[in-house]
Amino acid sequence: MYYELATMTLPFGTAGAAAANVQAFATAAEAKGELLGCWFTDIGVLNQMIVLRGFANEQDLLAERERTQHSASPFGCGEIFQSLEQHSYKGFPWMKPVRPSAESGISGPVYEIRTYGIKPGGVQPTIDLWQQYVPPREALSPCVVAMVALDGPLRFTNIWSYPTLDARSKARADAVAQGIWPPKGGPAHLTTAMVSTIALPTAVSPLK
Repeated sequence: MYYELATMTLPFGTAGAAAANVQAFATAAEAKGELLGCWFTDIGVLNQMIVLRGFANEQDLLAERERTQHSASPFGCGEIFQSLEQHSYKGFPWMKPVRPSAESGISGPVYEIRTYGIKPGGVQPTIDLWQQYVPPREALSPCVVAMVALDGPLRFTNIWSYPTLDARSKARADAVAQGIWPPKGGPAHLTTAMVSTIALPTAVSPLK
């Protein structure tokens, strides 16, 4: 499964209009892929809308990237956003495709989006370690997706869902106490370039 994570920086008071425009753009007849998540940041870099779209193959991802880049109003927000970044990813091959909350049962409303830099040669060991350690970790909170970047610096992004911020803190503490997270040996393959964002779903987000 392939994914695109797009980030728009918005002026104050425009999130509602931007979200509605994102939904219309992503579900247009000519659009490729599927809108999966549309969040607004709550902790981290603020005033950002983060959009997750999924694609069955790389060709559809590239076609939609081209449509977006050629649009006079990308995501229907060309006259709203102050900046737009689009990044392409490939999901870890053993992970199930991301599905909306109505199908998967996965919901927040607190979503943590974490990106880690990967050292050269560290991609496959990271994928393998996560395959081993994510199942017991998911007993505490579900992993929405883990995916390797196809452009930009070598890195991977993982998204987790929690019912509350307190539940996030407890799940992370319990995972460490039980020795099931982080994956043993995993940090050796990562750089210190690590970013975490807490975001909440907008009204149009299929991941609720």
